[in-house]
Amino acid sequence: MDTIKWPFLKQSWGMQVVRSEGAYLYTSDGRKILDAAGGAIVSNIGYGREEVAEAIKQATKNNTYVLPPFLTPEREDLLDELREYWLPNHLTRIHLSSGGSEANESAIKLAIQYQASRGKPEKNIILTRTLSYHGTTLNMSGISGHAARKRGLESYTPSSPMIETPYPLRCPLGSFHPDARDYYLDNLKKVIKTIGSENIAALLMEPINGSSGGAISPPEGYWEEAQKILTDNDILLIADEVMTGFGRVGEDFASNLFKLKPDIMVAGKGMGGGYAAIGGTYSTDKIADSIMSAGYEVMFHTFAALPQSCAASSAVLKILREEKLCDRVIPISEKIIDQLNSEIGQHPNVAEIRGKGLLIGIEIVKEKEGLICFEEKEKVTSQIMMKGLENGVFLYPGGTGEFRDIICLGPAFTIGDEEIELMVKAVKNSLEFIANKYS
Repeated sequence: MDTIKWPFLKQSWGMQVVRSEGAYLYTSDGRKILDAAGGAIVSNIGYGREEVAEAIKQATKNNTYVLPPFLTPEREDLLDELREYWLPNHLTRIHLSSGGSEANESAIKLAIQYQASRGKPEKNIILTRTLSYHGTTLNMSGISGHAARKRGLESYTPSSPMIETPYPLRCPLGSFHPDARDYYLDNLKKVIKTIGSENIAALLMEPINGSSGGAISPPEGYWEEAQKILTDNDILLIADEVMTGFGRVGEDFASNLFKLKPDIMVAGKGMGGGYAAIGGTYSTDKIADSIMSAGYEVMFHTFAALPQSCAASSAVLKILREEKLCDRVIPISEKIIDQLNSEIGQHPNVAEIRGKGLLIGIEIVKEKEGLICFEEKEKVTSQIMMKGLENGVFLYPGGTGEFRDIICLGPAFTIGDEEIELMVKAVKNSLEFIANKYS
C-alpha cells in the first residue's frame, strides 16, 4: 500500500477493516467499531451471515458469468422473490444493474425512450430537486443537487432544472410553517409552467431525502398532491428508493408511506444488504410495451444480474422476510430517537433530529436561533465522524458538501439495546467536543 494508493486520492479515514460481523467492524489494530450507519446505509441484516455466503458460493460453483439476457436459476429466484413479496403490484417489469447509479441512469433512459415512443421526443427534460443525490456517473452527478459530487466537472456535466426540496425546518416561510406544503407545491407548479410540461419527461426524486438531505420528509400531504400535479401534466414520477427501499423506513418502500404510485422505481442498497453489488429499475407494462413497440433497445449492463449477486440478493431478501426483520425497524427507530431526544434534543448545536425508520438525520448548527451554520471550511461533519470513530462508533457524514452539517444513522435492523446506547453516547460525546471547541 506504499506504492499503490487507495483510494485514488489519499483520503483514507485511517482504518483498515479486516473483518465484519453483526453490526461491528474489526480493524487491523484490534479495534471493534460499531457501524451505526450500515456502511453507506446499506447493511440491513448485519454482517457475516453464513447463509448469504453459502448462497454466493453455490452460485459461483453453478455459474460464474452469464450474459444478462439469459436466464439462470439465481436470476429466476430473485425475480420471483421480488415480484411475489416486495414490488408494488403495478411495477411488473424488472431491469437489473450493478448499483444505484446505473439503476438511476436506466430509469432516466426508460423515461425518455417512453416519451419518444409516444411520438413526443421533445419531452426529454428530467426534473430533479435542490437537495438530492442519485449517483456518481457524469449524468447523475450533473443532475443531482449535491455540490461536492460535481466540483471540477461543471464544464462538462449536464444540468437539470430543479424544484425546491420540501424542507420543513428551513422553509423560506419559516421553520415548520403551516403553509409549507402549499409553498413547495406552488414551486413545483411554477417550474413546470416555466419549462413547459410538453418538454418534461419525468421528475426524479427521493420520497425521503437520503444522506444528502439528511432524512428529510416533506410536509404532510405534499407527495400525494405533487403526484396529481405530475399526472395532470403528463409527467412521469421516478422514485429513487436506493437508500429508502426494502424496509429501511419501516415500509417495504418509502413510496408506501405517502401512498405514491411511481411510474418507475429504483432500488439498490438494501436489495443486496452489502453482500453484493446490485440494483434494480422497476417499471410498468405500459412503459415497457410502448418502448418495445417503437423498436427501441433497453441495453443491459455487462455485470447486471450477475448470478452471484442475484443469489446474494435473494438470500438477503428472504432473511428480511422470514425473520421478520422489517418489523423491528420502527420499534428500534423509536428507541434511538427517544434516546437522542433525551440526550441531545436540547443541545445548543442540534437544530433537528428527524427521520423515518432506520434512516435518521441529525442536523447540526452553530446557532439554533436563525439556524446559523458553521462555515464550510470548519468541516464540522467530518470532525464529528472522526470523533465518533475515536469513541468506537462509525457515524455517517451526510449533507451535500456545503453549508449544512448532517450526521446520519442507518444501522442494521438486527441491533439491540447495547448498540443503541453506544451510538447515542458517541453522538453525544462528539457534539460535546464540537460545543467545547467552538464555544
